[in-house]
This record gives sequence, structure tokens and C-alpha cells, in this order.
Amino acid sequence: MKKINIRRQYYRLRHKYLTLNNVVVTVALMIAASWVWGSLGVMQRNYDLQKEVDYKQRQLQLTQLETSNMELEQRYYKTAEYQELAARQTLGLALPGEKVLILPPNTAAAKAADQATQAQTANVSSQTSNFQQWVKFMFGNSNKNISG
Repeated sequence: MKKINIRRQYYRLRHKYLTLNNVVVTVALMIAASWVWGSLGVMQRNYDLQKEVDYKQRQLQLTQLETSNMELEQRYYKTAEYQELAARQTLGLALPGEKVLILPPNTAAAKAADQATQAQTANVSSQTSNFQQWVKFMFGNSNKNISG
């Protein structure tokens, strides 16, 4: 009985599903699926290559900007204005008629007083709103505080 059932199943399978039309359709679907898979792979590769090209273009623009910045800086260093400032700063030179005043470094007491003044100014400005500060400035209330 089992042998007969197996033969029947085989016969049904062969004549119902393994027909020439079904085989052709299956092969066509496999070819279409492989073509779609290949197309997706190519699209992904193109996307990755385009990202790389965009990155390289950004790098090129950055390098061009840096180069132009360096050229401008080099032209500035060649100007007489910069050479005069550099000579003044490094050599301590001055133009005729100018007087140079050299001050001693600040003492610890002077630095502490400066920090206290800055802290007090920060506290006053944080207590009033920006709008109130503008109103005081526009109507001259801040001048009264300075002179008084």
C-alpha cells in the first residue's frame, strides 16, 4: 500500500508541478531574482563610491581654503605694517617721537582687586534683566551710578 501511495504522489508531482511551463517560469523567476540582487549590489556600491567622492571633494575644498588662507597670511607677513609691528614687539623698537612706558607686573593685591571688581560687575549685571540694562543705558541711569 505504501508503494502505491508513493507512486501516486510521484505521478501527481511529476504531472501537476513538474511541467515544462512550471520549470520555465521557475527558471525565469530565478534569473529575475539574480538580476534584481545584482542591481541592488551595484546600486549599493555606487552609493558608497558617491559618498567617498563627496568626502574627497569636501577635503579638496578644505585644502583649497587652507591654501588660500596661508597665501593671504604670507602676503600679510610681507607687508610693511606687519614688519613694523614685529620689530616693535620683538626688538622693543619705537618710532621717533614715541615714548615707551614699561610698567612693572601687577602685584597680588592689584590682581585680587581686579577680580573683585569683575565679580561685582557680574553680580550687578546678573541681577537686572537685559531689557532693564538697555533702558538704563538709553536713559542715562548708568551714568548717574558712575559719577555718583
